[in-house]
Amino acid sequence: MAIFESYVGIDYSGAKTPSAGLPGLRIYEAGPDEEPWEVPPPSTRRRHWTREGVAAWLEDRIRGGPPALIGIDHGFSFPLRYFEAHGLPLDWPAFLDDFQRHWPTDGPITVDDVRRGRVGDGGSRSGNSRWRRLTEVRAGGAKSVFHFDVPGSVAKSTHAGLPWLLNLRRRAKGRVHVWPFDGWEAAPGRSMLAEVYPRRWSDEYRRGDRTPDQHDAYSVAAGLRDADRRGTLGSLLDPGLTPEERRTAEVEGWILGLL
Repeated sequence: MAIFESYVGIDYSGAKTPSAGLPGLRIYEAGPDEEPWEVPPPSTRRRHWTREGVAAWLEDRIRGGPPALIGIDHGFSFPLRYFEAHGLPLDWPAFLDDFQRHWPTDGPITVDDVRRGRVGDGGSRSGNSRWRRLTEVRAGGAKSVFHFDVPGSVAKSTHAGLPWLLNLRRRAKGRVHVWPFDGWEAAPGRSMLAEVYPRRWSDEYRRGDRTPDQHDAYSVAAGLRDADRRGTLGSLLDPGLTPEERRTAEVEGWILGLL
């Protein structure tokens, strides 16, 4: 029996400002027995999604729709070395609050505005590109969330997306379960938000005429649907981690699909 009723893949982008339309920002959704379809921006005046538009869509989708498993391809937290370097408690909700105060990238600014000291206080909450989370080490090819300005980097999208996670938790309180921080098991009747690595699934599906960004979002939606349909999603939600690794992942996060 399927755990969720809908599956959403989001290929994220940290470019420009939250109100800018971005061709690299894509959403696909699938039903239990349906092929993923691309979800267009709600306004006919916009060709591409904005980050603030995605946040509003997610809030409406979580508050008003059936329980969905939603995969987003940016980091949901930072390595333990970051917490240690800045003297922060190993508490993920407190981390989100602290990060948004220093990197207010949910406002009308860019990630580079904070990086270059024009706004915020990113200098006192920076990291090292050699620091990697346990899940990134385990994934092999995954780059550090602090590795900016290189192909395949998730640093900019992570620094742009984290404040929106904070906002979504506040606005959809009691309706969304952020894995694994809110627990490793799905909560009945609630949508689940999880970090994903599209490469985990993208080679399993033919790309056709989709762009790389479209195919990443499509593959996440299809991969999550198929895992639930085959009955293997439960093992993905409960990867084989030691007790120490699990405690680390409850602070650093984990990539769904990585065993």
